[in-house]
Amino acid sequence: MSEVQNLNAPVRASRPPEGWRALLSDLKQVRASLIMLAALLLFNAVFTPHFLSVQTLNVNLTQVATIIIVAMGMTLVIATGGVDLSVGSLMAISGVLAPLIFLNAAFAHLAWLGVALALTVPVLVTAAFGLLNGLFITGLRLQPIVATLVLYIAGRGIAQVITGGQLQSFTRPDFGYIGLGRPFGIPFQVLLMLVVVAITYWVVRRTVFGRYLLAVGGNETAARLSGVPVARVKWAVYAISGLLAGVAGLIVIAINSSSDANQVGQGMELDAIAAVAVGGTLLSGGRAQVLGTLLGALIIQLIRYTLLAKGVPDAAALVVKAGIIVAAVALQQRRRRE
Repeated sequence: MSEVQNLNAPVRASRPPEGWRALLSDLKQVRASLIMLAALLLFNAVFTPHFLSVQTLNVNLTQVATIIIVAMGMTLVIATGGVDLSVGSLMAISGVLAPLIFLNAAFAHLAWLGVALALTVPVLVTAAFGLLNGLFITGLRLQPIVATLVLYIAGRGIAQVITGGQLQSFTRPDFGYIGLGRPFGIPFQVLLMLVVVAITYWVVRRTVFGRYLLAVGGNETAARLSGVPVARVKWAVYAISGLLAGVAGLIVIAINSSSDANQVGQGMELDAIAAVAVGGTLLSGGRAQVLGTLLGALIIQLIRYTLLAKGVPDAAALVVKAGIIVAAVALQQRRRRE
């Protein structure tokens, strides 16, 4: 009986603090990231010309918005002890489906319907592919890295087959609003990013589902014995990851007014995982630092911007990014040993 009680312990965790207390508690946990971000902002404010301008702010935020959106889904996946390597390929699938819909002759006199379907159908398709990842993991008992590697490879191939490997160019201001719109002078994609972050934070902190996914990542056996629907939790997080990847894919093609199956989402899986790792979420599962992921993505973006502003080649910036990831993971391992 005592063994069962011990197994149940992770799921019986006390209720998290509410409201501002919860937010302050989470900010305290990511104070190292906050300090690093503040140091980068201060350095650039002093040494980088024109850094303190609305244009520079918009440039950095728009460059990081899609990474943060995808990284929110990746945070949930990693919190369950998994990983999703397919997000870049799912972005490509979403990116090629949308133009095929709103450019279809069937919607020549119903442009609004074509755009509405182009904003919803691709996202639902990528969510379904994400659910397929979850089914591979729970049904076939594949390791997450293997299960999602299937779509990492096949997904971009599917996107290329759909378009015949051709670049799709278009001019649709109504569709382009998702990537180029500026309500109140603020990029629409940034507002969408903030909404996604807020919803993800609320889900993790205030819902039963949030406690379930942390329980699954902390001790899957204990969670199952405690009545947590482990399989359904995994289906959900991979479906959410696929859905958010689909949204990011739409933003990318809207910004470029074109869709290239070879380029959309290229390397996004690594950027998302890097943001999660730098933000403090344990790659072994059991923790979801949503605010940390947000800060991690901003830190990586600012470091890249700083290096480019100082004339450092982008290739060297990638090396620095890799070093940051190594340092973040090493710090996680040190904290676990302590």
